[in-house]
Amino acid sequence: MTFKAEYIWIDGTAPTAKLRSKTKILADEAKGAELPLWGFDGSSTNQAKGHASDRVLKPVFTCPDPIRGGAGDVLVLCEVLNTDMTPHESNTRAELAEVAARFAGQEPIFGIEQEYTFFEGDRPLGFPVGGFPAAQGGYYCGVGSDEIFGRDVVEAHLDNCLKAGLGISGINAEVMPGQWEFQVGPLAPLEVSDQLWIARWLLYRTAEDFKVSATLAPKPVKGDWNGAGAHTNFSTKAMREGYAPIITACESLGEGSKPLDHVKNYGAGIDDRLTGLHETAPWDEYKYGVSDRGASVRIPWQVEVEQKGYIEDRRPNANVDPYVVTRLLVDTCCTALEKAGQV
Repeated sequence: MTFKAEYIWIDGTAPTAKLRSKTKILADEAKGAELPLWGFDGSSTNQAKGHASDRVLKPVFTCPDPIRGGAGDVLVLCEVLNTDMTPHESNTRAELAEVAARFAGQEPIFGIEQEYTFFEGDRPLGFPVGGFPAAQGGYYCGVGSDEIFGRDVVEAHLDNCLKAGLGISGINAEVMPGQWEFQVGPLAPLEVSDQLWIARWLLYRTAEDFKVSATLAPKPVKGDWNGAGAHTNFSTKAMREGYAPIITACESLGEGSKPLDHVKNYGAGIDDRLTGLHETAPWDEYKYGVSDRGASVRIPWQVEVEQKGYIEDRRPNANVDPYVVTRLLVDTCCTALEKAGQV
């Protein structure tokens, strides 16, 4: 007997990487064992030249496959390695692993809010052919077929994520028609990033069955329409126990070159989204505030009341690499907390 393993990886497409996958048939004896390395043609994924195209897939995260649903069928997230077993230059997970290990004692955790937009052909789902729908206002967390588009896809995706055992913590309709959000976490840096990539793959794959596509474009429609972000909620053990570390973390993100160091790695097209409008701060400014959705970093109101909790970095684009955003936040904030003796 056999089972199917869908090997999934992040390619080398720039400026925004794409997900790729292919199926390996394995004997039942491999169930529960360490899954084997596998190769692929890196010259077809922007990860190699044709004269030396072999690249290696190393399994790092496995979960049940809710699409196929067969006994033992799995989804397998992989890191990309060179043939000498070193991380490929596109492998951002390897860098996060080092930083996460260095600051593991501070117990950083994340919750990432993944916004996305459904498209039907060349127009957002819910947009009339050759025109525009009613202005934003009633779509956010709305109900009714005049304001909500794609709920059947969203519910199917949610069910698939739950069947896969992912740490999905919620869904909601967003501000623009055809725009939605799901949340992953709270989880540790590597876990939240691995699971977000799998949830993205499941989003694309689920949408296939409904003949629509999903995009993480940060500004899918120009003009007076909200963009799509990946608001990133972050805390350490010290932040979950006291307010002073929260202020230290917020201040650290605004020091010196840090604002631009982060923003330039928060997803391609960020200047189209972070304009100072539509619940964003300008990309080239940094500020934080309590309950301020126009700030770069928001301190939720209940965190100020309870004097402990987490912060929300509102700058990352929907198309951000979660391995990169979690690495940057851990490195910047945990370093500052360490220096301040707030660990």
